[in-house]
Amino acid sequence: MARIWLALPLAAALTACGGGGNNAAQQIKIVGSSTVYPFTTAVAEAFQKANPGTSVIVESTGTGAGIKLFCEGVGSKFPDMVNASRPMKKSEYDNCVAAGAKQIIEVPIGIDGLTLIESNKAEPLKVSLADIYAAVAANPYGKGPNKAQTWKDVNPALPAIKIRVLGPPPTSGTRDSFAELMLTKGCESDPAMKALKKSDEAKHKDLCTKVREDGVFVEAGENDNLLVQKVESDPGTIGVLGYSFLAENADKIRPVEIDGVAPTEATIQNLSYPGARKLYIYVKGEHAAVKPSIKAFLAQYAKEWATGGLLEKRGLVPFTGADAQGATKAATEMTPLDAKNLK
Repeated sequence: MARIWLALPLAAALTACGGGGNNAAQQIKIVGSSTVYPFTTAVAEAFQKANPGTSVIVESTGTGAGIKLFCEGVGSKFPDMVNASRPMKKSEYDNCVAAGAKQIIEVPIGIDGLTLIESNKAEPLKVSLADIYAAVAANPYGKGPNKAQTWKDVNPALPAIKIRVLGPPPTSGTRDSFAELMLTKGCESDPAMKALKKSDEAKHKDLCTKVREDGVFVEAGENDNLLVQKVESDPGTIGVLGYSFLAENADKIRPVEIDGVAPTEATIQNLSYPGARKLYIYVKGEHAAVKPSIKAFLAQYAKEWATGGLLEKRGLVPFTGADAQGATKAATEMTPLDAKNLK
């Protein structure tokens, strides 16, 4: 009875704000990551075919912007779910709780490989994490503004190709992953930078993740298909995006090897590829309590992320073993996040 009593005000909020009564309860609103967007859209299409009375609206906003929208409140004006190409931050979770969304459910959906791409027409480039950092960082290793213009300036063993990198904006989870998985690791190839994290974390973050603003690194927006087109048409330009887009456009672009490893389903699944990362969806538990369609949607998602399923065919690398079991458990039991596990 206590559960019903708590749910009634929320149910009223969900229906009253949407103008449509039962329609609000039959509509699922999802925002967030451009990387996760095609996977969630594919699941939404399959789900709507199986459930004609339910509408699923998916919007690509970027992870950071999506979580901000998701965490603004409870009710039909606010998203039910958010796609994320990185884990939710503790500060974001706190914003959710402050706005009344206290039951946040984290569901990992599979593994992606954050990929550097180049045109098939370009001279093949093979780089290290240290090369990537030295090419893109605003102030590499704290030694002054970055003046490198070609990859050869960064590493004498690399070709004299002009450095031009198209990457995601700060609102994108892919940008966060690029900073964490590539720039920071490249930065910390210098022991002094690794030690700096313990003595001055703010300075470490600035030196290791701030990108140059002189036109070498260009923010290309949230449209990854457009980024592919730009890279394909401009040999020598490097793009930063998720593995699934590489798989879908192999006739136009190819991956750049990083530390001798190319992104493949095998290297991403065993995490030997430096850019391997987990992808997530977050669900508002207060909404799921009064919208049965949300739990049904998660069940559809779990079906599609399995090995050989719809999402693997779209480029998502499926979990195996304990990770696969954990993902299924998260989708079925829908246990809210413990804030102690967030950073």
